[in-house]
Amino acid sequence: MNWITNAVLPKIKALVTANDVPDNLWIKCKSCGQMIFHREFEQASNCCTTCGHHAPLPPEARFAMIFDEARFETVELAAIDDDPLKFRDSRRYTDRLKDSRGKTGVKDAIAVAHGRIGGRKAVIAAFDFRFMGGSMGRMVGNGIIAAAETAVAQDAALITVPSTGGARMQEGVLSLMQLPRTILAVEKVRAAGLPHIVLLAHPTTGGVTASFAMLGDLQIAEPGAIIGFAGRRVIEETVREKLPDDFQTAEYLQDHGMVDAVIPRAEQPSYIGRILGFLMDQREATRAA
Repeated sequence: MNWITNAVLPKIKALVTANDVPDNLWIKCKSCGQMIFHREFEQASNCCTTCGHHAPLPPEARFAMIFDEARFETVELAAIDDDPLKFRDSRRYTDRLKDSRGKTGVKDAIAVAHGRIGGRKAVIAAFDFRFMGGSMGRMVGNGIIAAAETAVAQDAALITVPSTGGARMQEGVLSLMQLPRTILAVEKVRAAGLPHIVLLAHPTTGGVTASFAMLGDLQIAEPGAIIGFAGRRVIEETVREKLPDDFQTAEYLQDHGMVDAVIPRAEQPSYIGRILGFLMDQREATRAA
């Protein structure tokens, strides 16, 4: 099959244009433009096999990638009143929610699951950027709180995976209230002596960056992820200076001490497993002393 892989597939990919691509067969990398067979793309956890670009990864796929043997249990979040403010801009907020739920098949921009990573108990709260840009409203805040409470109840580590444009404007001040709520939630994990690891995915911006997303015991990020509070253009217009080309990237933040490590997806399960082993062993030794 090597001659097919090495000779035939590259020619097919070169001939295929974006208009020729069925939605379920080929995927075009948004970074390098390479056409990728969808199964190959999924097997690489939504990473381009040519340039290594990390595309958004839905929570269920991330859980399967990180948890041991892809075994995990999801935490159901209680339903809430969708629109207590009766918000409307060009469209009703309830209509926007309905559209997002229809397109993604999920209830909101977060999912929570628990299982084991490297044999250690862990809870993951992962954002879903497909749902209204991963914006944080009351349901997302509830998800972070549920994840923190589950971690404390199970004596497990907490891993948060933000991928978001920030606060959800359609929920107004109720969305901004999630900043202190989520901070208090992760502080309960810390008070219990349990580790909190933050895995910053592209993009992590706005109010989420200004709250729990920068409060991990360990801050790791995916390659090329944009991480920051205000956008590049806003900052440039404010300081009236041209910013470096790699400004706000995960690599830039690592160089400047804001991120501890930049870890590709393929290495994340083993890396997180090693870190949890060290931190949990240290915790047990401290408790025994």
